[in-house]
Parts: sequence; C-alpha cells; structure tokens
Amino acid sequence: MNKLDKQYQDLLQTILDYGVEKKDRTGTGTKSIFGYTIRHNMQDGFPVLTTKKMAWKTMVTELLWFLRGDTNIKFLVENGCHIWDGDAYMNYLNNSRPNENDKDFHETRILISKEEFINKIKTDDKFAKKWGELGPVYGKQWRKWENFFYDCPDPDGDGFRHSEVDQIQNLINDLKTNPDSRRLMVNAWNVGELNQMVLPPCHYGFQVYTRELTWEEQVQWVLKNTDVELENVYIVEEIAKPSTPTRAISLMWNQRSVDTPLGLPFNIASYALLLMMIADEVNMIPEELIGNLGDCHVYLDQQDGVREQLNRQPMKLPKVTIQDGIYCSSPNDVLLENYESHPSIKFPLSN
Repeated sequence: MNKLDKQYQDLLQTILDYGVEKKDRTGTGTKSIFGYTIRHNMQDGFPVLTTKKMAWKTMVTELLWFLRGDTNIKFLVENGCHIWDGDAYMNYLNNSRPNENDKDFHETRILISKEEFINKIKTDDKFAKKWGELGPVYGKQWRKWENFFYDCPDPDGDGFRHSEVDQIQNLINDLKTNPDSRRLMVNAWNVGELNQMVLPPCHYGFQVYTRELTWEEQVQWVLKNTDVELENVYIVEEIAKPSTPTRAISLMWNQRSVDTPLGLPFNIASYALLLMMIADEVNMIPEELIGNLGDCHVYLDQQDGVREQLNRQPMKLPKVTIQDGIYCSSPNDVLLENYESHPSIKFPLSN
C-alpha cells in the first residue's frame, strides 16, 4: 500500500487549511505551517511520488553532484539538470555590475539572458568556472568541510593550517567500525561559510541509525534473496555468510525550509536514494526514512496545482536498483522499475 503519497497529500491539505500567509525573500508570498514529520518504511517500495510524474533523472543527477563534492552547475546542466540554474543566474545578475577595474569589464558590462547564460556555462569553460560556481554549498560541506588549525603566527602566511573533512567517507567508516554510535551525522550548515553560498542549505543535515536484525529477519532476507528454501539445512550456512546483512539502517534528515509542492518530493526521493546507497556500501538493509520539516510552505501561485494533486489517487510505489553504492557515477546506474504515475504538474518556481 502506498502510504507515502497519502502522507504528502495530508501535508498539502494541512498547509491549505491551517497555513498562515507570510511574506518571503522572493516576494511571491506563501501559506506556511511550522513543524511536520514524514516517515516511510523502505520495504513498502521506493518513495517517489505517484500523484504527479517526477523528473527522476534530474533528482538522481543532483544527488550524484552532491556526492562528487561539486559546487559548480556545469556538471548539472551537462546532464540535463536545471534545479540550480535560477540561483546561479541570479548570482550572475547581482554580481556582474560594470567595474572598470575588472579585467573582464568589457565582457560583463552587458548582461545576457538566462538562456544565453546556461548555454555559455555549457560551452565556455572560463565563464563556467567563474559564474557556474555556487559557493560552498552541499557538496563542499559533505565531502570537503574545511578545518582551520591555528599555529604560531607566520609572518609569511595567515598563521593557519587548512585541512578538509570528508563527512560521507567518515560516516561510512564509522558505520563499519561502530554502527551503534549516536554520532553518525553529516552536516551542511557551516555557519562560517553561509554568507559565501548563493543559497543556505534548505536540508541542512542528516543522521543515520542502525540496529541488529533478528534471526527471523535474517531468515526472511535469505528466503527472499537466495535460492535456499525454508526447510533446507543450508539456510544456517547462508546466514553465516559475510554477504548476508546483519543490520538494518534508517536515515533522518532535517530541513529548515520546505517548498512543499516542488522541493519536498525531490528531497524525499533523494534522501531515500542516499539511504540505499549508504546501505549498499555497508551491507545493511534500508529500513526507515524520516523527514523532520520546519517551515513547510506553498507559494501563493502554486495553490491551483496543489488542489489538482490533492484530487489524484496514489498508485503503487516502484522499485529502485543501484550499482556501486555511494560511488555510483552516472544516473544510468540507478534504475527505476515499474514506475506509474499521474501526469506532471507545472508548479511555478520562486528564486
């Protein structure tokens, strides 16, 4: 049974019924509530919404971009993902003011259209390096969180040594060596670098939790994933194999700002896929996905689309298979199977 779409529709209805109208940085205006939790058992199917068609490859591409530690939109646009186009273009508009001291003064004095901007990101490496950069957003914090160590003042330097922390790799290492730790966390909210980002993280951190599987759960896994039958005397030997999972793993993410019609469906599917990738890497069974949501809002110009989605009946959830865990390098290595959905809904995006 698809409980995910029902939970999501309940959240949309709650915002329409009880949300308060608030101003926002985009000037569009929202209806908003504060505080909501969504929970999904991964054994019930992969949590991608069926009450509207999801841009699957776009979501996968963005997650792979995060895991690459990348912060430039060039990889995204080359792979047909345009989630961050608006933020990069706004950064270009806000920072391309004519400056006679700028060596690129003659290049930047005439602003180009968004379509021209994206095309130039694809074709001009120098332009992409300068204007495709979003600052130290998710990928930087996940894979290259910067540490500063103060040494004795150096007259020829700033007195600091620099190092980078790969939070994802550290998480994997800790899961393998200390799976009951309560410190299995990844954080993107780096207060020292927020002012350098085109947009502070909306989903600002996640935590994972593992537990030992019962004997009965291990037996059920063997029966489902091998050719061994229940009465077969070799079932004990199958369970004893290193390839048989002995733990289940859950993931909970925290999100300060939730564009519920547009962003949240991507966030749910993205963190579900990340959970599967981590589980694959550490040989555990994905169990529960939990979203702790802060300011849940619907932009005022999205309400017609929300009402349309509320009138749709959920369909059966699909299945997802992946290759290479967190080291997956191509969206083509993530296969979505048996996905049926209602047509897409064109929601306005406010930047």
